[in-house]
Amino acid sequence: MHEHQPLIQNDAVVFGLLMAILGLVFYTGASKHPLFRKFYRVVPTILLCYFIPALLNSAGVISGESSGLYFMASRYLLPTSLVLLTLSIDLKSILKLGPKALIMFFSGTIGIVLGGPLAFFLVALFYPDILGGTGPDETWRGLSTIAGSWIGGGANQTSMLEVFGASPALFSQMIAVDVIVANVWMAFLLYWAAKPGKIDKIFKADASAIEALKNKVEKYREGILKIPMMGDTMAVLAVGFAVTGLAHLVADALAPWIGVNYPRLSQYSLDSSFFWIVIVATTLGLLLSFTRARDLEGVGASRLGSVMLYVLVATIGMQMDLQAVLDNPVFFLVGMVWMILHISIMLIVAYLIKAPFFFVAVGSQANVGGAASAPIVASAFNPSLAPVGVLLAVLGYAVGTYGAYFCGLLLQWVSNLF
Repeated sequence: MHEHQPLIQNDAVVFGLLMAILGLVFYTGASKHPLFRKFYRVVPTILLCYFIPALLNSAGVISGESSGLYFMASRYLLPTSLVLLTLSIDLKSILKLGPKALIMFFSGTIGIVLGGPLAFFLVALFYPDILGGTGPDETWRGLSTIAGSWIGGGANQTSMLEVFGASPALFSQMIAVDVIVANVWMAFLLYWAAKPGKIDKIFKADASAIEALKNKVEKYREGILKIPMMGDTMAVLAVGFAVTGLAHLVADALAPWIGVNYPRLSQYSLDSSFFWIVIVATTLGLLLSFTRARDLEGVGASRLGSVMLYVLVATIGMQMDLQAVLDNPVFFLVGMVWMILHISIMLIVAYLIKAPFFFVAVGSQANVGGAASAPIVASAFNPSLAPVGVLLAVLGYAVGTYGAYFCGLLLQWVSNLF
């Protein structure tokens, strides 16, 4: 990606810069100034939190690649935010959202599995050179790693790299395609999350169950709302970070143990510590929602959880290098056609079953983005909906390796057709 060193290399300085960007975006977003109000009517705040770091990374001011901030945010802040966002969740109401969420998730998975080979076939018709390369440099091997990433996430991507054996050079180009195409699509979703009503109208979708869940959570919040004292805020952070610490403790013991004793389970990502961190944090957060800890919502648990999620958004934006598109445009063409096919299948299914746009967005991100970005997109609709994103992303981990492996075989088949 970046050949030369970024302008700012100290992570403390980069973190300060990211926090300043977040502060500026939210300060101007809440401003009553007519100019800002007009601007934010068109551009959602979350999109800027994501896009400004991406521009700084592309311009070489900062570098997501050489920074440890994404690791910090995804391992420490994401699980803590999941705990704080799930504390006040109403599990019964989430289950009432019904089967449409699952149908949209699986249609997204099918869109990735079939979309990849189809995109590869279509582009190869016009650019037969894409079929070049021998052994580990065969394009289909690299594309199979994108399939792993787009159904489940990083752990599945690594397992596809192991299974199909793409060369390091090819893999690094595929990572660029994966990150940029997925991030551009996420930017679209974050934009439309602010105004789902328009799309729901076209789909004649009934979003009443989602609205009911939002209203129920908001009503509950209003009922227990109070001005937080120092002790309250400390209690919120103590619960969030203590559960995250526990999740790491469990993951550090469990993931290697499964890797050694049950290597076959690695196909479900069960030997990935990140998988267990997310699962344990979410599960404990849900269990705490049945206890007195639920009242921490009244002193801003989900607000602090959202703050951590936005820091993660900024560090994800830092990973995006828009200049990488110029390195291998044909691979990007395959990636873009692939994503368009995935989206088209989801929109057709959503139209047929009258599914709300929320299920399209979260079902797609649970596949393409996994546990790091599905809750971000869900909470862009409303913070109380973040757990829906997590639960679907966990499903992505489970089906990811199967789907991606099958997709890899189809890609190989397409490659042999020519």
